[in-house]
Amino acid sequence: MIYGSGQDWRDAQNKRVALFGMSGLGKTYLSAMLRDTGDWFHYSVDYRIGTRYMGELIADNFKREAMKVPFLRELLLSDSVYIGSNITFDNLAPLSTYLGKPGSPTRGGLPFDEYCLRQRQHRTAEIASLLDTGHFISRAQDIYRIPHFVCDTGGSICEVVDPDNPDDPVLSVLESELLLVWIKGSDAHTAELVRRFDRAPKPMYYQPEFLEKAWVAYRVENGLTEDQVNPDDFIRWTYWRALAHRQPRYAAMARRGVTVLAEEVAETRNLADFIDLIARAIDRKKD
Repeated sequence: MIYGSGQDWRDAQNKRVALFGMSGLGKTYLSAMLRDTGDWFHYSVDYRIGTRYMGELIADNFKREAMKVPFLRELLLSDSVYIGSNITFDNLAPLSTYLGKPGSPTRGGLPFDEYCLRQRQHRTAEIASLLDTGHFISRAQDIYRIPHFVCDTGGSICEVVDPDNPDDPVLSVLESELLLVWIKGSDAHTAELVRRFDRAPKPMYYQPEFLEKAWVAYRVENGLTEDQVNPDDFIRWTYWRALAHRQPRYAAMARRGVTVLAEEVAETRNLADFIDLIARAIDRKKD
């Protein structure tokens, strides 16, 4: 770890952390809070994915749909309208919409092959965005003179790295530059995330081997062909299994950094609280 003790962390002139864990436990909350102090640069991996690496794919998908509408088709062909993605740190809907859900096209689903193609595009983009972290650390200091840095990773980071490989290229780069911080949820948090997802199922990225097994198992269990799958039902069925799949991977990643509890994050109201939170986590690790 780049900080040997809680005091080293407190004394550091350039504090740098990478927050990871399940979506919905406070990564972006903490990142926004730190950014608002004016002394922390907030690097959102999902935003980077949706702009630098998948922005053109997302916009082209919008245009593809617009071309199905005669009125918009004429305007597009004459360059009379502009269609783009208005993705923000707080609104990643354009990215998740592009990822989509597999299943019956008549129910808004994608053919499984197309879905897998978009999953692979996301994987490539996420790895590249994570490896860009060092560039943005330098950029934050060189251009903006912002001393501290928080990397707000996506929930799927554990799916694009090998947490048990000490030489994993992505994790090796990250841990050399930042303190890895796992926001760990309880069983109650997981249950709440599942309930929230059930109300509004959203597209997400899955590890290829996990996705393939889930796709086959779901269809066998329900006796469905690919074009009979209800996209929302499938991703609801898959979600809690994906969370269970990710937990040990997060835990393995945390061995290279520190762990804080989601309950502790919920009690973090300001910068001083955050500094104390990380210092305690580092000292717990030492003990």
